[in-house]
Amino acid sequence: MPVPPDFVATLPATGHAGAVKGFVFNIMRFSLHDGPGIRTTVFLKGCPLRCWWCHNPEGQHMEPEVSWFAERCIRCGDCVRACPHGALLLDEGVLRDADRCQQCGACVDACPAGAHQLAGRWMTVPEVMDEVLKDRVFFEESGGGVTISGGEPLMQGQFVEELLAGCRERRIHIAVETSGFAAADVLRRIRANVDLFLYDVKVMDSERHRDAAGAGNERILRNLEMLARLGRTVIVRVPVVPGVNDDCENLDAMGAFLSPLGLPRIDLLPYHRIGGGKYERLGRPSRMDKVEPPSAEHMESIAARLRQCGFSVQIGG
Repeated sequence: MPVPPDFVATLPATGHAGAVKGFVFNIMRFSLHDGPGIRTTVFLKGCPLRCWWCHNPEGQHMEPEVSWFAERCIRCGDCVRACPHGALLLDEGVLRDADRCQQCGACVDACPAGAHQLAGRWMTVPEVMDEVLKDRVFFEESGGGVTISGGEPLMQGQFVEELLAGCRERRIHIAVETSGFAAADVLRRIRANVDLFLYDVKVMDSERHRDAAGAGNERILRNLEMLARLGRTVIVRVPVVPGVNDDCENLDAMGAFLSPLGLPRIDLLPYHRIGGGKYERLGRPSRMDKVEPPSAEHMESIAARLRQCGFSVQIGG
């Protein structure tokens, strides 16, 4: 089931023999945009928000999800025969009946071409660390490390806490990328083991935020104030989405809110269409089909406006 917009609690993460497990949908190696240096980014599934422009829709729901890559399909029909729920039909391509599909992954196992992919698997902290440590030499040479992202990773607070401890024990630099829509006690518990928070700020008016992201922003702003007060290192990240949050009213309100917090750096992340095909592969509609990415000139004008408030502003992360 989709996560309700106001759901903030830490999800249970206990597997066999009491081992803490996290629900992971991707581990991306050699990432250059999720903090300093070369990084390995661990993407955890589940998010309480539903931002229109989300470029990782496969990370929203706290359940396994099958994506279908039409260009890989060889029309062999193996997936249709393997589906125990009769949810697939071979026509011009493979058609999926969403009402019958149980996201069981039988089609993934049966497909010889990799046209079906399953997003979401439970992993223990040692399993994730085994993947992370393959890149340790690159962290050391580049000043990189591990970034924990999502979805909203702080929905899986217990798993994140133990994963952070594993990285800290090995002296690996740790960044957490968060929407800030999380329980304050989770942030308090993990803060000492986080070297850098990459913190999204989207829309300052709460009702506009609710319309664009599925929930108000009061908790997000309170948590950001708390991290600033506690002296944590935070880079504010603003996804610039034309027609949603790129107007002067929102930008000026953002500058007025952030200035007293003493957080000097803002990264502006221009909306892009890279995630657009993911919605089609998941069988979901996208609200952003007709939205064009912001021009370089528009991004520079936004950066200049925020620089007038005293911030160091970077376009891109």
